[in-house]
Amino acid sequence: MELFHKLARRNITITKQSGFGAKWRQQWEEVFARHLTAEEKRNIHLYDDDGANGYLWHVFSYETRDCLTEEEAEAAFDREEKKCCYIFFQHSDDAFKVEDASGLKAVDLVTENGEYADLYVVDSEFNWTFVITHERGWLGPYFSRR
Repeated sequence: MELFHKLARRNITITKQSGFGAKWRQQWEEVFARHLTAEEKRNIHLYDDDGANGYLWHVFSYETRDCLTEEEAEAAFDREEKKCCYIFFQHSDDAFKVEDASGLKAVDLVTENGEYADLYVVDSEFNWTFVITHERGWLGPYFSRR
């Protein structure tokens, strides 16, 4: 919960959303990976079939969807006019809602202990997404619009 407390200390209004992680991952896939067939999703390891792989952000790392990467992605996220945002994670059902995300920056989402790698941020309408991967420094972060 380091991220939750870090954002709360910055006076960012954040609330825990129990049970929303799976729902928001599914909605993210429906919006940002809808152009892929089931076979294409398997080929880019979108799902976790064998205890490895299984990352939604593979739509970006396998270059099947346009996105900004690295510093450009962070800058785009920082410039985005943010109102209500959702934060959720690849391998956790923890999820957060940020009511007024106007002050939320990319640097705020990085935790010291790597508590939440594979973090997804979307606006409440899923018009855009910002993703931080566990491969930081090699793959990601990513920013993309619907």
